[in-house]
Amino acid sequence: MTALTNQPVYTISEFGAKIGLTASTLRYYETEGLIKPHRYTNGRRYYTEDDVSWVKFINHLKGTGMSISDLKQYIAWREQGDQTIPQRLALLKQTKNNFLQQFANIQHHLQILNDKINWYEAKEAGLTSEKESFANYLQRLGHHE
Repeated sequence: MTALTNQPVYTISEFGAKIGLTASTLRYYETEGLIKPHRYTNGRRYYTEDDVSWVKFINHLKGTGMSISDLKQYIAWREQGDQTIPQRLALLKQTKNNFLQQFANIQHHLQILNDKINWYEAKEAGLTSEKESFANYLQRLGHHE
């Protein structure tokens, strides 16, 4: 079957493999209005390279913690055209701020994990006092739990 496009086209399984999502996830995205697959005259779905780019962008937004409801709002505004750029920009900036806060928290957790690993390695190597607590070790390093 051919599609009315100059781009390569993909079945749902080919598309899913290309972007790393299952067919059921793609159907969920469709149900939620996040994607709108093209249809052959017989009703079968197909996807294009434009769809690949769009779903990758959606996944980036999801990766920042953007909720499905915010994604739906973003898509609705996008479909309304350039007059909604201020709303989309505000939503993306809020998403960025939320993500940066989450990222800072993750960095702090990673620092504590690294400090604990270093503390155990120093104890195993006999480089620190057997009696030094982890809290005292952190204080000596100038870190806080």
